[in-house]
Amino acid sequence: MGRLVEVTDVILRDAHQSLMATRMALEDMVPACEYLDKAGYWSLECWGGATYDACIRFLNEDPWERLRTFKKLLPNTRTQMLLRGQNLLGYRHYEDTVVSRFVEKAAENGMDVFRVFDALNDVRNLETALRAVKRTGKHAQGTICYTISPVHTVEKFVTMAQKLVEMGVDSICIKDMAALLKPQPAYDLVKGIKEKCGKDVIVHVHVHSTTGVTLVSLMKAIEAGADIVDTSVSSLSLGPGHNPTESLVEMLEGTGYETRLNLEMIYKARDHFAQIRPRYREFLTDYTGVETEIFASQIPGGMLSNMESQLKQQGQGDRMKEVLEEVPRVRKAAGYPPLVTPSSQIVGTQAVFNVMMGPYKVMTGEFSDLMLGYYGKTDDEKDPQVVAKAKEFAKKEEITCRPADLLKPEWEKLREETLKLEGNNGTDEDVLTYAMFPQVAPKFFKERHKGPVNVGKDPSEPKVTAAVDPGHPGYLAAPIDYEVIINGKKTKVTVAPA
Repeated sequence: MGRLVEVTDVILRDAHQSLMATRMALEDMVPACEYLDKAGYWSLECWGGATYDACIRFLNEDPWERLRTFKKLLPNTRTQMLLRGQNLLGYRHYEDTVVSRFVEKAAENGMDVFRVFDALNDVRNLETALRAVKRTGKHAQGTICYTISPVHTVEKFVTMAQKLVEMGVDSICIKDMAALLKPQPAYDLVKGIKEKCGKDVIVHVHVHSTTGVTLVSLMKAIEAGADIVDTSVSSLSLGPGHNPTESLVEMLEGTGYETRLNLEMIYKARDHFAQIRPRYREFLTDYTGVETEIFASQIPGGMLSNMESQLKQQGQGDRMKEVLEEVPRVRKAAGYPPLVTPSSQIVGTQAVFNVMMGPYKVMTGEFSDLMLGYYGKTDDEKDPQVVAKAKEFAKKEEITCRPADLLKPEWEKLREETLKLEGNNGTDEDVLTYAMFPQVAPKFFKERHKGPVNVGKDPSEPKVTAAVDPGHPGYLAAPIDYEVIINGKKTKVTVAPA
């Protein structure tokens, strides 16, 4: 018998987030759960990311009910979620009590594995969430967001892994959200972590398939000692999604590595999702091929279409090339943050503004906050001139502390506000829903009693171009309000996803 490689399947979360704008209804996933539960996975990623937002914004579905349903239907398999550290599943930092309460409630409702990441790889933004997971006795997975820049090296990522191990994580995830992890770096990084952190440290590798090279990267990661890899059932795979589960199984044949997956069960799940997929074609991404230009531009597909949309709204759609050239400059000025939610949106929007109005003549409130440390510490020094402009725009100073240290306790206030809303059920879960999506939650609470909405349609109906960006990452389920400061006056700008 060869060395066992475990597999996590992302079919119930990241697969449909990446390929169909997170729109899949729970009722379309339920019939496949029996097959997925019998397939022999290490875990099934089924919650977190943009699913929470999509549930209440588009599907009139309680995300907590979704979690409880998965737990009931997957008795033999760990459930797994993606958590944005101090941001939870929202788009701002939350005070520690809120973060801890969210983790407790998620564990109580059936979550087993918490993959916790921070957009800037600032480990201070992971501490509270990881400690909370450890207190619940669930699996705490510390995450490294993989990116490429002049300052990001294998050594730097290995050092981060060492910090995560010191924090007591149960495993380490290498999260490659833009399919930038080439085969040799994948080998070197896994090998480096195993050498420096110990052979027993569980290394879990997550890659997307956008650039076409990452199935080879999974092979090299496995050869270097990776314990678990992420894939997706083939009928919802490739493009900006993930490598097909069945392909991984076949690839390992005769290599001395093997999975414990039952292909017969996976084929049944594959056939189910193949039938479901055409009903969501309105939301299906147009990016289905391979995009190797991402290696040069560092710009994931979802971010591209966001920026294109912003330019078109301003009647400057022909200036995309200039924006693509501006993004690396903005990223450098900001200290080379990885381009993942929310940093991808922040950097991309600032690049658009720089092209349209001149470099840093206008600065979004979010970009000022990024420059001044309010999202955390970046891996490189920031451009001091741009920092000075950010101070001027935001009328506040730079910080070096953990951003959440500046937040006042907010649980009681959030609870008070939630209890005033029509249709709230008085639970902590509803308080958390309101905390993360204060604009969307009131409408959801009011209409929840009507039951979930399935947005999938009969495939014979004509396709309508959806006003969504199903690319990944950089995908946001809803328009974003930016606070822009022009000549000392605050102005709100709403940016809709493409």
